[in-house]
Amino acid sequence: MTLQKIRKVASDHGIRGSKLDKISLVRAIQREEGNFDCFASAYDGHCDQLTCMWREDCLASSQKSVS
Repeated sequence: MTLQKIRKVASDHGIRGSKLDKISLVRAIQREEGNFDCFASAYDGHCDQLTCMWREDCLASSQKSVS
């Protein structure tokens, strides 16, 4: 998901995140939704949150942060 789309989701949740990076912004959204704020923390490439809307981007971001 592009950063612009993520900012739209954040805005829809009442989160002002223009100065946040992608990981911080998604984690703020996750907290607001009452979910674990675990975006990009699947360092071993495993995530048991199969229905998470961020899952694909999360796993990709996790791999980048390990490299």
